[in-house]
Formats: sequence, C-alpha cells, structure tokens
Amino acid sequence: MNLAAAIRDRDPSELPGKRDEDWRWTDLHGLIRAVPEASAPVDPRGVGQGPFEHLVQASHLIANGRNDAQIGIAAGAEATMALRLVSRGSGSHTTRVEVSVAAGGRLTLLESYEGDEGGYVGHASLAIDLGDGASLERIVLAADGAEGVSVSEAEVRLGAHADYAQTVLAGGARRQRIETRVAHPGGGAKLRLDGVYLLSGKRHSDQTTIVTHQGTDGVTSQMTKGVVRDQARGVFQGRIVVAQGADRADARMEHHALILSDRAEVDAKPELEIYADDVACSHGNTVGALDEDALFYARQRGMPDATARALLTEAFIGQVIDRIGHEGAREVARLWAADRLRVG
Repeated sequence: MNLAAAIRDRDPSELPGKRDEDWRWTDLHGLIRAVPEASAPVDPRGVGQGPFEHLVQASHLIANGRNDAQIGIAAGAEATMALRLVSRGSGSHTTRVEVSVAAGGRLTLLESYEGDEGGYVGHASLAIDLGDGASLERIVLAADGAEGVSVSEAEVRLGAHADYAQTVLAGGARRQRIETRVAHPGGGAKLRLDGVYLLSGKRHSDQTTIVTHQGTDGVTSQMTKGVVRDQARGVFQGRIVVAQGADRADARMEHHALILSDRAEVDAKPELEIYADDVACSHGNTVGALDEDALFYARQRGMPDATARALLTEAFIGQVIDRIGHEGAREVARLWAADRLRVG
C-alpha cells in the first residue's frame, strides 16, 4: 500500500487500511472511497505567517504540495529554519522534502502542518540524513483542520555520534498520522523521540515510530503523552528493534495518556524486539483518568474544579514540552498546548 501512489493515481485501492497491521487503527482505505482531484494552486502571499517564522533565519513554504524542498546544512554550519506544509481546500496533494546535515553541522527544524476546514487529503514524505557528529532538533506542530486527512512519513538516517531530537505536537484531524522511522547506527549516536497529542471533538491522531538499532552503543529515549476528550481517538505505536550485534544499546520508551470523557479512546502498542545481549531496554504504558486524590487535594484548598483539572492536565503534558531544547519553540509549544486544552 502506498499513499503517495494513491494520490498520484487517484486510486483508493492503494490506500493503507485495516489489513496493514501498522495502519489498523488509522484506516484510510475504509474512510476514503474516492481520492479527491488534485488540490488547486495556492497563492503564497495569501497564506499568512506560520507559528515559528518569528524564530527562524529562513522559511520553506509548500502549499497544497506544489513544491518539493531540499534543506542542506554544510559541515560545521548552524541554522534554524521553518518548514511549512499548508493544506487548503478539498483536493489531494503529496510532496517530498529532503533534509541533510553534514558532519558536525547543526540544524533546528521547526516544521508545521497548517490546514483549513476543507476535506483535503495531504501527504508529506521526508528523508532526513545526519552525518557523523551532526545535530538536528525537529519540532513538529501538526495543526490540521478537523475535516482534513494528513499523513507525514519521515525516514531518518543517523551517522556515528549524531544527535537527533524530535518533538511532535499533534492536534488531530479527521485522520492524522505522523510516522517516524529511524535507522540507528549505534556508534555513540543519540536519539530522542517525544510527542504530545491533545484531541477533542471527533479528531483522530496517530503517532507511529519505528527505531532500529543496528550497531553497538546507541541511545534512544522516547516519551509521548496524550489527552483525549469528547469522541476523539489517540493512537500511539512505538517499536524499538535491537538487531543482533547491537550490544550495549540503551533504549527506553514511555507512553502515558489521559482520557477525559467516556466516549474518547486511546489505542497504544509499545513494542521491544531485542536480538542482542548486554542491553538496557524498557517500555512503559499507562492510560487512565486524572488523579482523583490530586483533584481532591486541590479542591480542599479552595481551587475550582475546572481550574484544578486544567492545571493537572498542563502539568501532565508539560514534562514532554520541557524537553524541547529550543527556547522559542518551547514557548510556542506551551502556548499551543494551553490553547488546545481550553477547547471543549
């Protein structure tokens, strides 16, 4: 199954669905009976400012898939850039982005998905390549429209001693999926994969990650937290594979979610596949409601129930946001979270 081919050929039989194990909770084949016509061109002058543009030196805008993008950082260079993927109207579109950071280079990539209320089908394919000793922090703010279908698929390759950090902030859509696959070479490379999803109404968001440790002495740290209410649905799928010979891998994964209404749903599948000896690997997963003891403690001190719930929820997801390295992006994330938590 191939979403890019389905959009290009307008062939719904190519859409991934329940028969694909990794897509069984984000079924596009059953949802989309006919792939829409190609999206109309968008005048970039009418798009407005993105959420990160006040923080960057350069910005790449892709509106309705009309352009691909190549972002390159030379050896030893440093940059902060925005990547904006804008969806407007009710058509379908796909785009490809290539990001390379040469040996010793440093890049902060502030990536946003910006959708209107049209029933669009959008797809982005990203290839991210880090050279030896390179560093990249990728912050993804997925602000799709409630009726949109948006899929982002990133393939990440790390060099020895590279440092890749990622935080995904997802507000959901009719269907939204942000997938990251990482080829981890070991060799002292470090990987952080974090995520937050805050969902209300009937929004759906899927964060899927697959990390393959291929060599010795690799480190992975992963933390995802979500909050769902109304009839929203959150999906977390995290798989860490430690291949034979990838000894001394240190890989840790956490997923925790709050369900704030009876009709909301969270589906979570954390997985470890370990084929090597001498490793330190763990995963944890919890799904539940707000701590009633903490709510009682707050009420006893005169705090209104709504205020207490809001403060506890913000503190719950704040642990992930606090791990964002870029100070300006961290503040944007806090404001986005506060705004989303007021919805509903």
